[in-house]
Amino acid sequence: MNASGLRAVVLVDHGSREPGANAVLDQMAAWLRERLPECPVRVAHMELATPSLGEAIDACVAEGAEEILVHPYFLAPGRHSTTDIPALAAEAAERHPGVRVRVTAALGAHRAITEAILERLSERGDRSRPG
Repeated sequence: MNASGLRAVVLVDHGSREPGANAVLDQMAAWLRERLPECPVRVAHMELATPSLGEAIDACVAEGAEEILVHPYFLAPGRHSTTDIPALAAEAAERHPGVRVRVTAALGAHRAITEAILERLSERGDRSRPG
């Protein structure tokens, strides 16, 4: 809880028809919940899967959130993370006067991502060949 009330987090990605792709965001949210037990963490998808960003923001407000941090789960600051997601978040925020909705930057270049890449490079599996 922050000084202004309950803070919630929404992770939002593009969304996919492939359940396994959407499950990645669910896993990230689960890990965030472990690190932020006092903070509701929800997922949202821009398209092709549910819930939408608006639905996730509505759910956070229903849980009592007074501040919602929307994090675009994208590596690069492209159109979705810099234009589309802020517009969708603003649209949802209009339904909830008094609730602060902020959109963070995409993941971008971060040293911690370097560590994740190095870990993947050291894995033995070759995923370029099916089966």
